[in-house]
This record gives sequence, structure tokens and C-alpha cells, in this order.
Amino acid sequence: MTTRHHRLDQPLEQRRTLLPRPHYDPESFGRLSERIARFLGTARFLVYMTGFVVWWIGWNTLAPEALRFDPYPFIFLTLMLSLQASYAAPLILLAQNRQDDRDRVQYEQDRARGERALADTDYLTREIAALRLAIGEVATRDFLRSELQQMLKELDGHRTAHPDGDYASRGA
Repeated sequence: MTTRHHRLDQPLEQRRTLLPRPHYDPESFGRLSERIARFLGTARFLVYMTGFVVWWIGWNTLAPEALRFDPYPFIFLTLMLSLQASYAAPLILLAQNRQDDRDRVQYEQDRARGERALADTDYLTREIAALRLAIGEVATRDFLRSELQQMLKELDGHRTAHPDGDYASRGA
């Protein structure tokens, strides 16, 4: 009695089977299941299914006895509807799982986008605050005008005090 311990750092051996395993593309199968699930959830499907059941019951009750293929308890119809439901339920679940995966990815992308927008907003807020502080120290146009007007008044005051106007020879 030997028990085999598989090492986790080594891959398992490929087992050979008598019949080859079917290979399918999970993405294509998932898209197909979504299309089927989308169709099963429509009013058109309900109308088609209702028409089919009404036709089935009508044929098997009103047709001549020799042409009827599913007498009154409609066991074959029940079997077909059960088979259809047994396939529809997993297809719908598969489609829902794929939608959940897409929603999760979309949520993560939205969250990352929101975090980036918040970080950008914080950065811009800090930059605007820094600009406001820097502008407080920068001379504005009105300030420069008032300073220039004051200097002009002082120069006019010096001209009236010294009418000959030769400032360069006096060192002024």
C-alpha cells in the first residue's frame, strides 16, 4: 500500500486516455451561451415556446389516432421541456458568470479611473494654491502703474525744483 505524494514544484504527468478529450474554445462557447441566454430571456422565445406547446398539445389531441405520437399525459413533451430546461439553466448561469466577470473588471477600471481623477484633482488643487501664493508676491499691472505714476510725480517734482534740468552733471 503506497501512497503517491505529488510534488508541487513539478508538473503532473500527462495521463493518456483511450478517447481523445474534446477541445473547445471557452471564449467562443461563452459567447454562444450568452447569445442563447439572451434569446431565452425575450418575449419572442416565450411566444415561440407557447406556440410550440399549443401546437404539440393540439396535434396530439385533435389529429387522427394514427398520426398522434404523444398521447394525453404528453410524456414526450414533458421530457423535451425538461431537457430544454436542463440545458438552459447552465447556459444562463455561464452567461451570468461571464457578465459578473465583465462587471468586476469594469468596476476595477472605474475605481482606478476615479483614484486617478482624485489624485489629479488633488495635484491641481495644490498647484492652484501654490500659484495663488506666488501671485501674492508678484507685482500686478495696477501696482506697477501706481509705482510708475508715483515715480513720474517724483521726477516732475525734481524738474520743478531744478528748472535747468541737467541731472547728469549734478550726479542726480
